[in-house]
Amino acid sequence: MSVIALDAASSHLLDNPAWAALTGPHARFAELPHSRIRSSGGTPIAHAVRYQQDVAPFHALSDEDDPRAWADLAALVGPGGTAAVRGVTEAAEGWEIVRTGHGVQLVDTALRAEPDPEAVRLGPDDVPEILDLVARTEPGPYLPRTVELGTYLGIRHEGRLIALAGERLHPPGWTEISAVCTDPAHRGRGLATRLVRAVAAGIKERGERPFLHAAATNADAIRLYESIGFTLRRHTVFSLVRNTGAAVLEETA
Repeated sequence: MSVIALDAASSHLLDNPAWAALTGPHARFAELPHSRIRSSGGTPIAHAVRYQQDVAPFHALSDEDDPRAWADLAALVGPGGTAAVRGVTEAAEGWEIVRTGHGVQLVDTALRAEPDPEAVRLGPDDVPEILDLVARTEPGPYLPRTVELGTYLGIRHEGRLIALAGERLHPPGWTEISAVCTDPAHRGRGLATRLVRAVAAGIKERGERPFLHAAATNADAIRLYESIGFTLRRHTVFSLVRNTGAAVLEETA
Protein backbone atom coordinates (compact mmCIF):
# COMPACT_ATOMS: atom_id res chain seq x y z
CA MET A 1 0.00 0.00 0.00
CA SER A 2 1.67 3.22 -1.18
CA VAL A 3 1.62 6.44 0.83
CA ILE A 4 1.36 9.86 -0.76
CA ALA A 5 3.17 12.96 0.51
CA LEU A 6 1.41 16.32 0.18
CA ASP A 7 2.83 19.82 0.34
CA ALA A 8 3.35 21.23 3.83
CA ALA A 9 0.33 23.55 3.87
CA SER A 10 -2.15 20.90 2.70
CA SER A 11 -0.53 18.32 4.95
CA HIS A 12 -1.12 20.54 7.95
CA LEU A 13 -4.82 20.89 7.16
CA LEU A 14 -5.39 17.17 6.77
CA ASP A 15 -3.37 16.33 9.87
CA ASN A 16 -6.09 18.07 11.91
CA PRO A 17 -9.08 18.24 9.55
CA ALA A 18 -11.82 18.79 12.13
CA TRP A 19 -9.97 21.79 13.57
CA ALA A 20 -9.36 23.19 10.07
CA ALA A 21 -13.04 22.72 9.21
CA LEU A 22 -14.47 24.17 12.43
CA THR A 23 -12.21 27.21 12.31
CA GLY A 24 -12.87 27.62 8.59
CA PRO A 25 -15.76 26.61 6.29
CA HIS A 26 -17.72 24.88 9.08
CA ALA A 27 -17.36 27.68 11.65
CA ARG A 28 -21.16 28.10 11.70
CA PHE A 29 -21.44 24.61 13.21
CA ALA A 30 -18.77 25.22 15.86
CA GLU A 31 -19.40 25.26 19.60
CA LEU A 32 -16.80 27.02 21.76
CA PRO A 33 -16.21 26.91 25.52
CA HIS A 34 -18.53 29.52 27.07
CA SER A 35 -15.65 31.22 28.84
CA ARG A 36 -13.85 31.58 25.49
CA ILE A 37 -16.68 33.32 23.63
CA ARG A 38 -14.95 36.63 23.46
CA SER A 39 -13.23 38.01 20.43
CA SER A 40 -10.31 40.02 19.17
CA GLY A 41 -11.19 41.73 15.93
CA GLY A 42 -14.29 39.53 15.69
CA THR A 43 -12.39 36.23 15.92
CA PRO A 44 -13.30 33.93 18.85
CA ILE A 45 -10.37 32.83 20.97
CA ALA A 46 -10.31 29.12 21.84
CA HIS A 47 -7.97 26.17 21.73
CA ALA A 48 -10.66 23.50 21.52
CA VAL A 49 -13.93 23.37 19.63
CA ARG A 50 -16.60 20.85 18.75
CA TYR A 51 -19.42 20.43 16.29
CA GLN A 52 -22.88 21.25 17.58
CA GLN A 53 -23.99 18.05 19.23
CA ASP A 54 -26.80 17.17 16.81
CA VAL A 55 -24.55 17.80 13.78
CA ALA A 56 -21.46 15.61 14.35
CA PRO A 57 -19.80 13.94 17.36
CA PHE A 58 -16.31 15.34 16.75
CA HIS A 59 -14.16 17.57 18.93
CA ALA A 60 -10.92 19.21 17.86
CA LEU A 61 -7.85 20.48 19.66
CA SER A 62 -5.62 23.19 18.21
CA ASP A 63 -2.63 21.20 19.48
CA GLU A 64 -2.87 18.02 21.56
CA ASP A 65 0.37 18.96 23.30
CA ASP A 66 -0.96 22.34 24.49
CA PRO A 67 -2.46 22.30 28.04
CA ARG A 68 -4.68 25.24 27.06
CA ALA A 69 -6.38 23.05 24.46
CA TRP A 70 -7.19 20.39 27.07
CA ALA A 71 -8.42 23.04 29.48
CA ASP A 72 -10.76 24.43 26.83
CA LEU A 73 -11.93 20.91 25.99
CA ALA A 74 -12.70 20.34 29.67
CA ALA A 75 -14.78 23.51 29.64
CA LEU A 76 -16.69 22.22 26.63
CA VAL A 77 -17.57 18.77 27.97
CA GLY A 78 -17.66 19.40 31.74
CA PRO A 79 -16.56 17.04 34.54
CA GLY A 80 -17.07 13.43 33.51
CA GLY A 81 -17.82 14.43 29.93
CA THR A 82 -16.37 12.65 26.93
CA ALA A 83 -14.88 13.87 23.66
CA ALA A 84 -13.99 12.16 20.37
CA VAL A 85 -10.59 13.49 19.31
CA ARG A 86 -7.99 12.71 16.66
CA GLY A 87 -4.35 11.86 17.21
CA VAL A 88 -4.43 11.27 20.97
CA THR A 89 -2.65 8.13 22.18
CA GLU A 90 -1.80 9.25 25.73
CA ALA A 91 -4.23 10.91 28.11
CA ALA A 92 -3.40 14.44 29.23
CA GLU A 93 -3.48 15.31 32.92
CA GLY A 94 -7.08 15.23 34.11
CA TRP A 95 -8.20 12.90 31.32
CA GLU A 96 -8.44 9.18 30.62
CA ILE A 97 -8.73 7.31 27.34
CA VAL A 98 -11.96 5.30 27.19
CA ARG A 99 -11.23 3.60 23.87
CA THR A 100 -9.12 4.05 20.78
CA GLY A 101 -9.70 3.17 17.14
CA HIS A 102 -7.28 3.07 14.23
CA GLY A 103 -8.03 4.31 10.76
CA VAL A 104 -6.56 5.43 7.48
CA GLN A 105 -6.87 8.67 5.58
CA LEU A 106 -6.95 8.53 1.78
CA VAL A 107 -6.85 11.36 -0.76
CA ASP A 108 -7.97 11.59 -4.35
CA THR A 109 -5.06 11.17 -6.77
CA ALA A 110 -6.74 9.61 -9.82
CA LEU A 111 -10.49 9.46 -9.13
CA ARG A 112 -12.81 9.76 -12.11
CA ALA A 113 -15.55 12.02 -10.79
CA GLU A 114 -18.86 12.11 -12.63
CA PRO A 115 -22.52 12.84 -11.87
CA ASP A 116 -24.90 9.90 -11.62
CA PRO A 117 -28.31 10.13 -13.29
CA GLU A 118 -29.97 8.08 -10.55
CA ALA A 119 -28.45 10.00 -7.62
CA VAL A 120 -30.85 12.33 -5.82
CA ARG A 121 -29.98 15.16 -3.44
CA LEU A 122 -31.08 14.36 0.10
CA GLY A 123 -32.23 16.92 2.65
CA PRO A 124 -33.78 17.29 6.10
CA ASP A 125 -37.00 15.53 5.06
CA ASP A 126 -34.96 12.44 4.19
CA VAL A 127 -33.20 12.20 7.56
CA PRO A 128 -35.42 9.43 9.01
CA GLU A 129 -34.64 7.24 5.99
CA ILE A 130 -30.95 8.14 6.16
CA LEU A 131 -30.77 7.26 9.85
CA ASP A 132 -32.51 3.93 9.19
CA LEU A 133 -30.03 3.01 6.44
CA VAL A 134 -27.08 4.11 8.58
CA ALA A 135 -28.34 2.03 11.52
CA ARG A 136 -28.52 -1.06 9.30
CA THR A 137 -25.15 -0.59 7.57
CA GLU A 138 -23.00 1.22 10.19
CA PRO A 139 -20.79 3.39 7.95
CA GLY A 140 -19.95 5.67 10.88
CA PRO A 141 -21.69 8.28 13.00
CA TYR A 142 -24.61 10.16 11.48
CA LEU A 143 -26.77 12.54 13.52
CA PRO A 144 -30.06 14.36 12.81
CA ARG A 145 -28.33 17.48 11.37
CA THR A 146 -25.33 15.84 9.70
CA VAL A 147 -27.13 16.37 6.40
CA GLU A 148 -26.47 20.11 6.77
CA LEU A 149 -22.69 19.67 6.51
CA GLY A 150 -22.71 19.36 2.73
CA THR A 151 -24.22 17.54 -0.22
CA TYR A 152 -25.64 14.08 0.49
CA LEU A 153 -26.71 11.92 -2.43
CA GLY A 154 -28.77 8.76 -2.44
CA ILE A 155 -30.06 6.11 -4.80
CA ARG A 156 -33.58 4.76 -4.39
CA HIS A 157 -35.15 1.49 -5.46
CA GLU A 158 -38.93 1.42 -5.68
CA GLY A 159 -38.96 4.59 -3.62
CA ARG A 160 -36.78 3.22 -0.82
CA LEU A 161 -33.33 4.64 -0.02
CA ILE A 162 -30.77 1.88 -0.70
CA ALA A 163 -27.42 3.70 -0.99
CA LEU A 164 -25.89 6.87 0.41
CA ALA A 165 -22.74 9.02 0.33
CA GLY A 166 -22.06 12.65 1.17
CA GLU A 167 -19.80 15.41 2.43
CA ARG A 168 -18.67 15.74 6.05
CA LEU A 169 -15.45 17.46 7.22
CA HIS A 170 -14.59 20.53 5.14
CA PRO A 171 -11.08 21.91 5.69
CA PRO A 172 -10.27 24.80 3.33
CA GLY A 173 -9.73 23.39 -0.15
CA TRP A 174 -10.73 19.86 0.81
CA THR A 175 -13.98 17.95 1.44
CA GLU A 176 -14.32 14.57 3.12
CA ILE A 177 -16.58 11.97 1.52
CA SER A 178 -18.39 10.07 4.24
CA ALA A 179 -21.41 7.91 5.15
CA VAL A 180 -20.75 5.63 2.17
CA CYS A 181 -23.16 2.72 2.55
CA THR A 182 -25.43 0.37 0.64
CA ASP A 183 -28.38 -1.72 1.79
CA PRO A 184 -27.11 -5.31 2.16
CA ALA A 185 -29.76 -6.56 -0.27
CA HIS A 186 -28.38 -4.32 -3.02
CA ARG A 187 -24.63 -4.73 -2.63
CA GLY A 188 -22.43 -5.90 -5.49
CA ARG A 189 -23.98 -3.49 -8.01
CA GLY A 190 -21.39 -0.72 -7.71
CA LEU A 191 -23.81 1.73 -6.09
CA ALA A 192 -21.26 2.96 -3.52
CA THR A 193 -18.67 3.63 -6.22
CA ARG A 194 -21.19 5.52 -8.32
CA LEU A 195 -22.17 7.74 -5.39
CA VAL A 196 -18.55 8.41 -4.39
CA ARG A 197 -17.86 9.52 -7.96
CA ALA A 198 -20.99 11.69 -7.97
CA VAL A 199 -20.21 13.36 -4.64
CA ALA A 200 -16.62 13.91 -5.80
CA ALA A 201 -17.92 15.59 -8.97
CA GLY A 202 -19.60 18.27 -6.88
CA ILE A 203 -16.48 18.72 -4.75
CA LYS A 204 -14.24 19.12 -7.79
CA GLU A 205 -16.65 21.57 -9.40
CA ARG A 206 -15.92 23.87 -6.44
CA GLY A 207 -12.20 23.56 -7.10
CA GLU A 208 -11.69 21.38 -4.02
CA ARG A 209 -10.19 17.93 -3.54
CA PRO A 210 -11.89 14.86 -2.04
CA PHE A 211 -10.49 12.82 0.82
CA LEU A 212 -11.94 10.19 3.11
CA HIS A 213 -11.34 8.03 6.14
CA ALA A 214 -11.85 4.33 6.72
CA ALA A 215 -11.30 1.96 9.60
CA ALA A 216 -7.86 0.38 9.34
CA THR A 217 -9.51 -3.04 9.67
CA ASN A 218 -11.93 -2.43 6.78
CA ALA A 219 -9.72 -3.96 4.11
CA ASP A 220 -12.55 -4.29 1.59
CA ALA A 221 -13.38 -0.59 1.72
CA ILE A 222 -9.73 0.42 1.50
CA ARG A 223 -9.21 -1.81 -1.54
CA LEU A 224 -12.30 -0.31 -3.19
CA TYR A 225 -11.19 3.25 -2.59
CA GLU A 226 -7.68 2.55 -3.87
CA SER A 227 -9.06 0.81 -6.95
CA ILE A 228 -11.06 3.89 -7.98
CA GLY A 229 -8.28 6.44 -7.50
CA PHE A 230 -7.70 7.19 -3.82
CA THR A 231 -4.23 6.85 -2.30
CA LEU A 232 -3.31 6.26 1.33
CA ARG A 233 -1.98 9.44 2.91
CA ARG A 234 -1.57 8.46 6.55
CA HIS A 235 -2.66 6.18 9.35
CA THR A 236 -4.82 7.86 11.98
CA VAL A 237 -5.87 7.32 15.58
CA PHE A 238 -9.22 8.36 17.00
CA SER A 239 -9.81 8.27 20.74
CA LEU A 240 -12.73 8.75 23.05
CA VAL A 241 -11.41 10.58 26.11
CA ARG A 242 -13.12 11.36 29.41
CA ASN A 243 -12.60 14.42 31.59
CA THR A 244 -11.86 13.18 35.09
CA GLY A 245 -12.37 16.69 36.45
CA ALA A 246 -8.77 17.61 37.21
CA ALA A 247 -8.19 19.98 34.25
CA VAL A 248 -8.66 23.67 35.04
CA LEU A 249 -9.44 26.28 32.42
CA GLU A 250 -6.62 28.74 31.90
CA GLU A 251 -7.48 32.37 31.35
CA THR A 252 -4.64 33.01 28.94
CA ALA A 253 -5.40 32.62 25.26
